[in-house]
Amino acid sequence: MKKTMVIVACALAACAGAAAPQCRYAGDGFDDGRPSVRWRGFNLLEMFIKGKNAKPREFLESDFRMMHEWGFNFARLPMDYRFWIVDGDWEKIDESSVAYIDRAIVLGRKWGVHVQVCMHRCPGYTVARPREEHDLFTDPEAQRVCALHWAYFAKRWKGIPNEALSFNLFNEPPEIAPEKYASVVKFLVDAIRREDPTRFIMLDGIAWARRPLKSAYGMKGVGQATRGYEPVSVSHYLAPWEGTPNTKPVWPFSLDEPAGTLVGSDKPELCAPLEVVNVPPCCVSARWNRVSGPVKVRFTADGKTVAESVFDPKPGEPDWNGVKYYPEWKIHQGSYTGVTKFDLPQGARLLVAEVVSGDWIDIASLEFTSYDGRTAELKVRKEWSTPQNFRQVFAGFCAQVPFVSADAMTRPRRYADAGREYLYRRTIEPWEEALANGTFVMAGEFGVWKMTPHDIVLDVFEDYLALWKERGMGWALWNLRGDFGVLDSNRVDVEYEEFEGHKLDRRMLELLQRY
Repeated sequence: MKKTMVIVACALAACAGAAAPQCRYAGDGFDDGRPSVRWRGFNLLEMFIKGKNAKPREFLESDFRMMHEWGFNFARLPMDYRFWIVDGDWEKIDESSVAYIDRAIVLGRKWGVHVQVCMHRCPGYTVARPREEHDLFTDPEAQRVCALHWAYFAKRWKGIPNEALSFNLFNEPPEIAPEKYASVVKFLVDAIRREDPTRFIMLDGIAWARRPLKSAYGMKGVGQATRGYEPVSVSHYLAPWEGTPNTKPVWPFSLDEPAGTLVGSDKPELCAPLEVVNVPPCCVSARWNRVSGPVKVRFTADGKTVAESVFDPKPGEPDWNGVKYYPEWKIHQGSYTGVTKFDLPQGARLLVAEVVSGDWIDIASLEFTSYDGRTAELKVRKEWSTPQNFRQVFAGFCAQVPFVSADAMTRPRRYADAGREYLYRRTIEPWEEALANGTFVMAGEFGVWKMTPHDIVLDVFEDYLALWKERGMGWALWNLRGDFGVLDSNRVDVEYEEFEGHKLDRRMLELLQRY
């Protein structure tokens, strides 16, 4: 290994010593270091999560060669900073571990594949478990140490051209105030710029990369990244980290169908009531799924409270399954199997369901039963994002489609393809302003886990890929090898092709190559 790293160090020196273009910024009449081509490729996971006693693994030259030969040009390296610190001291950096990243950069240059260095877990923040002890967005010490790491990388790789290397600050910031996120971004970008004024930098959009950070539109040499995982009920079907099994996936979704979660007011960007207009006299039954409690839910009919319940997950209590305590949030979560019932003898011009205190609750359905026995069910699909179609118009018990979203009734469709229209509204439309402002935007991750039927996977992929190509956006599949990838994905419904010791999903590969 030591010999390999000496060779890597020499190669990096040669890279840095090559004629690297100076950074020329927009506003000065020049480019700002952004790529001149669409980035299309994969996430490589050799340093993704550091488990107990885990060591860095070498990035494989065969991965870079295959990507090049297949026509791809981009590799994102989502990494855990704990791999390159010394004995748990987050201020001490082990150069022998960083040399594994050096090797990836050299391989990328050799095979014409751009390498994006990403701290998926950075000092002070991760979306994975366990959570960081410090909070990057509130703790100046975490910000200082995170900046120390980025400054070290910037100095180490200064001179390697932007066409070969970029930085991705960290992965999927949470739903926080934009100004708080912006201040952290500026702090880290400034730390990088002091060492390397030319490096092109990507930041993930706010709320787990779902929306752009508007205040960053004018930042020189900075792009933003979104994701391609919606709808989660398709992309993460039966994934163990989702907690409970999802409903069997279908595609495309109806544009009328409500999707989302009832969320408390402390998450304002996700908070919206479920509303039903023109409800006739009836009995209402509400069914629920996952709860992060305690949560108080209130139903009002034309402004008057008709039902109110507190859902408090407790292990061993009746009507609760899978209850677990999460110390990082100091909260219990579990699935509620009971039913909330109430009468509306006069009906309601407007029936509203909302969380009035607490975290969140997944509403599964509302069933309306007339007093002569007719029923109509409004199903709500679980999605952890801004609710869609949460205002429904009741068309009647005898209607072929009993519920129609108010939004779908008034809004023209942009795409004839229903799946494409759905993804446009959910994942592209929030980014149109950023694109119009000249921001470089790509999808830093997308994919569908192995348990979703393969035909649905390919349909969802094509809808995403077509939307991104239409806007000149690049993308990176999670991952190349593994349960999301084109190699060794362990799907039971794929006819794999033997390829260099791997099992190749040829249909998925050819679809990606077309876009």
